[in-house]
Amino acid sequence: MSLTLTDVKRIAHLARLELPEHEAEPTLARLNDFFGLVEQMQAVDTAGIEPLAHPIDAIEEVALRLRDDAVSERVEREEFQRSAPAVQDGLYLVPKVIE
Repeated sequence: MSLTLTDVKRIAHLARLELPEHEAEPTLARLNDFFGLVEQMQAVDTAGIEPLAHPIDAIEEVALRLRDDAVSERVEREEFQRSAPAVQDGLYLVPKVIE
C-alpha cells in the first residue's frame, strides 16, 4: 500500500491536523515507510507459531505478579456512602432524569 501526497493531505484534513506544505512530503515518506514495514511483517509465515502472552515467555518462565482477588468494598462501603446525599440499602439514590 502506497499513499500519495493527496492522501496525506486528506488524512490531515479529516484528522483536523494542520499540515504545512513543507512537512507534507516528509510525512508522506514516513507514512509510506511505515506501511512498507507493515507489509514486510505481514509477509512473514507465522503458521504453526503459538501467540505469546509475554515476549519473554519464549525465553524463560514468567511468573505474573497478581494480587489476591479479595472483596474489599464491603469494608469501605459505609465510609464511602457517608458523604452521599441519599443512600438506601447500600445503594446510591439519584434523582430521576428521564421520564
